[in-house]
Amino acid sequence: MLTAPAGFMIYVATRPVDFRKGADGLALLAKETLGHDPMKGVAVVFRAKRADRVKIVVWDGSGLVLYWKRLEGSAFKWPPIVDGVMRMNAAQLSALLAGMDWTRMHAPRILQPKALA
Repeated sequence: MLTAPAGFMIYVATRPVDFRKGADGLALLAKETLGHDPMKGVAVVFRAKRADRVKIVVWDGSGLVLYWKRLEGSAFKWPPIVDGVMRMNAAQLSALLAGMDWTRMHAPRILQPKALA
């Protein structure tokens, strides 16, 4: 299981990419096309044309890491295909990788206690 620390920046490329690309090719694509460099401490999530595959590129401090996953018998829930990039939080990434509907994941609102009168 892949886990990300709270507050870690995760970006999703909303347009499918050529899944023959490796870690270096995807890192270059992220930097030049999306404007987010995995070498600077962000994770970039890529999708294939088939909705059942995902690749994530991230720098772990000592090297470039490529995480690849294919779901068997189902598909990942992806945002609409448009040009650009979108943000995702760690809980949403975990739900995506588990094959769940990550769009239903959100942080609960923390209400401020009312002052005692």
